[in-house]
Amino acid sequence: MIRSLLTGLLAATALAVPPAIAAERPVVVELFTSQGCSSCPPADALLSTLADRPEVLALAFHVDYWNRLGWTDPFSGPWATARQTAYAAQMGSSQIYTPQAVIDGRSDVVGSDRAAMESAIAAARSEPAVEVLLTTSQSGLQVAVDPTAPTDAVLWLVGFDDRHDTPVRRGENAGKTLVDRNVVRSLTRLDGWSPGGTVAAARPAGDRTAVLLQAADGHILGAARL
Repeated sequence: MIRSLLTGLLAATALAVPPAIAAERPVVVELFTSQGCSSCPPADALLSTLADRPEVLALAFHVDYWNRLGWTDPFSGPWATARQTAYAAQMGSSQIYTPQAVIDGRSDVVGSDRAAMESAIAAARSEPAVEVLLTTSQSGLQVAVDPTAPTDAVLWLVGFDDRHDTPVRRGENAGKTLVDRNVVRSLTRLDGWSPGGTVAAARPAGDRTAVLLQAADGHILGAARL
């Protein structure tokens, strides 16, 4: 299976040090947030606690539609808003909001609701997963996907920063210094992969790297991080 494939991959790339691979597929929590939203700091604080948990891959997507209120979130982008909008369509909703947390692409909760968040994470951990392995190579990265992966799934490469402290001078959070963890800086679709195979990738923008295998209906099937 995929572990024998990985053995061959490591031999081919002649890595001197074994790659860091999570022992268990983490539950992916995507928080859609903004530095221009007064309701978001409690959700950002909750995400900060999740960021240090090995069984969770917490990612902060900073949307851009709050920028019109006087403060331009330096980590925001239309791609983050587009991802949130796609989730809304998949979940049958015509509205997007902040702070919204999407858990494994299957359910959403208010991002500051700890009880709802923990319940959704626990439910997601019981779901079957497709194994995805992310390793370093001499030229960049290699992603290996288990043969059981559906061919219509999408493989996403995510680059993110561990932490940013930002003094906010205008907008709803004016005067506050906001702490943001696991801030997504890049989201790239990886093409050319196939179930049971590997695909090479360049390192993305951001201090840290993760990969998501997402089904056509939006559900996260597998995930890995370095």
